[in-house]
Amino acid sequence: MTNALTRLLEIAPAPSEPRRKDWSAVESRLGVGLPADYKEFIQVYGGSDWDDYLYVLEPDCPNKHYDLIKWAGFQPDALEGLWEVEKKPAELEVEGSRVLPWATTDNGECLYWLIRPGLEPDRWTVMVNEARGERWEHFPVSCTQFLAASLDGDLQSEILWSQYPRETHEFFQLGPA
Repeated sequence: MTNALTRLLEIAPAPSEPRRKDWSAVESRLGVGLPADYKEFIQVYGGSDWDDYLYVLEPDCPNKHYDLIKWAGFQPDALEGLWEVEKKPAELEVEGSRVLPWATTDNGECLYWLIRPGLEPDRWTVMVNEARGERWEHFPVSCTQFLAASLDGDLQSEILWSQYPRETHEFFQLGPA
């Protein structure tokens, strides 16, 4: 178990029902492997709502609005359209670099993994994109490190809502919509 997941378990105890996934099938559908910390997080928490603001996507999530597979399917086209009117972030100018969504917010911001050629999934870092604007932020941490550090207040984003995180954390596992 990663230090970040251990910290998350201190913040919010795990739900009683772990989420089981056939990760080989999920990764085959996505066409890419996923970071081990994310897979472990999903096994423990599943798709989830943190502080009534940040929603972690889950493959085949019971709540269809937060299904990682669906988000991964429509995000590349949406971003290609965006690059026609906005400047691509410098991190994505490297040939073969791309992003894959792993979380979203109530306000529409999207959190991505930054995928670079030859970089193993466990070394992917986090990019945050403003909901209705062209600002991007890059954080050189894993998704679970980002979530734990943001909830602790140790990681600050200029893009995410100023009232996130809450003083008293709330966690909900996502169920059917």
